[in-house]
Amino acid sequence: MESEEAVPPDRLIEVPRVIRARSERQAMDWSLVLVSQGIEVALDREPTGNAWNLLVAPADHRRSLTAIRQFRLENRGFQWRHELAGSGLMFHWGVLLWVFAVAMCFQIQGHLEAGLFVSDAVRAGGWWRAFTAVWLHADLGHLASNVAVGTLFIGLAMARYSAGVALLGALAAGAAGNGFGLVFRPGGYIGLGASGLVMGALGMLAAQAVPLWRAGRPGTKVVLMGLGTGSLLFVLLGVDPSSDVLVHAGGFLGGVVAGASAALIPDGRRAIASRISAVLFAAVVATTWVLALR
Repeated sequence: MESEEAVPPDRLIEVPRVIRARSERQAMDWSLVLVSQGIEVALDREPTGNAWNLLVAPADHRRSLTAIRQFRLENRGFQWRHELAGSGLMFHWGVLLWVFAVAMCFQIQGHLEAGLFVSDAVRAGGWWRAFTAVWLHADLGHLASNVAVGTLFIGLAMARYSAGVALLGALAAGAAGNGFGLVFRPGGYIGLGASGLVMGALGMLAAQAVPLWRAGRPGTKVVLMGLGTGSLLFVLLGVDPSSDVLVHAGGFLGGVVAGASAALIPDGRRAIASRISAVLFAAVVATTWVLALR
């Protein structure tokens, strides 16, 4: 009779514990929460339906559930943030305040021409025009186009990162897009419009899963899928020959950087980051318009 061989502890294979999520979006949100807490997590999609599983080590299971429970408590009851029915996507209706702001700027645009992105004036030191120009539009059709696309992308970005972080990141990306166009376009020209800011919001959404690089191959796949999907949407919406492709490209790239940076904010610091970002956003808007209209 053969004797049984003892298996050394280092050869034992731990069976991961499963945490089920209702959708890819929820799985991604929860994965980011766990990664921010230093918990290794893998993603696995169920063969049927839209359900996803988060796989964690048994030793991390209880801590993972606690982190996810805290995340859900912090996001419960926030009336501006709701799930789009049947999509699994969270949307922040506070974006309507942005829509109202750009619409009001369009109504009084005749008094705001000092905020136009005049390339010669910017080169002479009027840097604030890179920020003020994102609030102005050439005509009603231009405004309607940016509002239609911007409402979706900015609303999704606000739900993902918080209103303050998303608005500040998209504004910075829009200004970067104007600067990008200035660098690569010689000669004098006048620019205006929120399309760079809107592409910045798209870039932030494309980069939201960047922290999942640390979750191994499944996480890397999600990151690449997000960047690829965002890039495809950029090509479809931002490369119209009749539009300012340079500004769009600069805004999208700026948004990717802003989104990746925002996604790396530790979960415990998101609330304070949101408040600080909201104050900075308001301060940048107010300061740049004061400089433009002085």
